[in-house]
Amino acid sequence: MSSTVAPVSTQNARLLTAAEFHRLAVVPPEVEWFANLSNPSTRRAYENAVKDFVHFTGIERPEEFRTVTRAHIIAWRDELARRGLGGSTIRHRLASLASLFEYLCDRNAVTHNPLKGVERPRTERGEGKTPALGNHQARELLDAPAADTLKSKRDRAILSTLLFHALRREELCKLKVKDFRHACKGLPHLKVSGKGGKTRYLPLHSGTNGRINDYLDTAGHGTDENGALFRPIRNNRTGHLERAITADGVYRLVRCYSTQLGFKIGAHALRVTAATNALDHQADIAKVREWLGHANIATTRIYDHRRTRPEDSPTFKVAY
Repeated sequence: MSSTVAPVSTQNARLLTAAEFHRLAVVPPEVEWFANLSNPSTRRAYENAVKDFVHFTGIERPEEFRTVTRAHIIAWRDELARRGLGGSTIRHRLASLASLFEYLCDRNAVTHNPLKGVERPRTERGEGKTPALGNHQARELLDAPAADTLKSKRDRAILSTLLFHALRREELCKLKVKDFRHACKGLPHLKVSGKGGKTRYLPLHSGTNGRINDYLDTAGHGTDENGALFRPIRNNRTGHLERAITADGVYRLVRCYSTQLGFKIGAHALRVTAATNALDHQADIAKVREWLGHANIATTRIYDHRRTRPEDSPTFKVAY
């Protein structure tokens, strides 16, 4: 299945040619659905799921999705389980396909969603599997980049932004210099571009504010209002440092410092840590949902690890 809608010619910016109009008019809704996914991570996950289903069923043309029945879905689900995929992975793949069929229903390309009524693997528990750090671990991580170098100052600012504002990696990478200079009711705010094109404004933690300013003073791009806030320190391939740090770069940064401290985690664990810590200090879960940018409060509950942190175990309450 083609992943993009055919581009419109830029030679005539005001009008479509007859050929261009006809080409867009006959784009299958299955292709429209995929072209309408704006988030790169979502596109990648949905594409992998659909490709797997296409390979399993032998579908060759987008229109063949309209002949899919519930029996096809169940057979694919069982095949995924036979391959040894985890329940969460199977649920995600079924959800990806369900999104496609919901779109086809909305476009009246199919009469019903064949995913409806298909039993999905149960989740193991109410919490997600990504760990939340203890308070002492979070403090150690914040101070891990100890050197007085540009890299350490940048890394301290990044870790503080993640731990005090619970951003996704992609959200942090999208930040521009001007995005941490917003004010609301006299308080500095961080403008965050989230999933689905949604924007939220988060009060900027004073410690994070100080670390970002310290980084910018050393980096020298604080006047580049529309430029990337967090940038690579070096680029061995092109030599250019104007672009934003990548999501993989953020992951490696967190992985490196946490490994040095004896607990190997990824960047997402800092988002879970921030949410758990806020809830632990009596933050309202509805407010936490808005803070995290979740569409559904059920997702926010998955981030609540107050019951599973090792330091809260009765093991550490025993004293002989």
